[in-house]
Amino acid sequence: MAVGARVVVGVSGSPASLAALRVAVEEARGAGRVLVAVIAWEPPEGEGLYARRPDRAWAGHWESEARGRLDRAFDDVFAGAPLGVVVERWVVRGSAGRAVCDLAESAEDLVVLGRGRGWGRARRYVQGRAGCRVMVVPGPVVPRGVRRALRKVRAEDFSPLCS
Repeated sequence: MAVGARVVVGVSGSPASLAALRVAVEEARGAGRVLVAVIAWEPPEGEGLYARRPDRAWAGHWESEARGRLDRAFDDVFAGAPLGVVVERWVVRGSAGRAVCDLAESAEDLVVLGRGRGWGRARRYVQGRAGCRVMVVPGPVVPRGVRRALRKVRAEDFSPLCS
């Protein structure tokens, strides 16, 4: 292993990206590498429209939202910071695929991405352009009927006082 080789993981908050985060931490811990967790964001209206009417407060809001999703991902998977691994958290403005490729700068790095309902375009971009190994982790499989039922769940369904 080359000195400075890292494990770069793309995080979006989706179940597949949480599975990738879990695997990436194990890979980093086992190899003694630094874990680089990256979440990318773009203005919801797109960069073209944002350029016409830039609003730093609006951009700051979306950057803060992305940072919160990255922090929640670590909280959901590890209840905070994972033990036994050095973690760098990056919030990058731009496309997800490009952000991951830019951070995986060494041929000795390892990129870990989740395969699920998100990251499809980013995953294809990274697999086609990364100058290092890419590991794709499948997300949890939720049967279609269960997904449909979960969309109809309300907060009151979990409250013991409403029974």
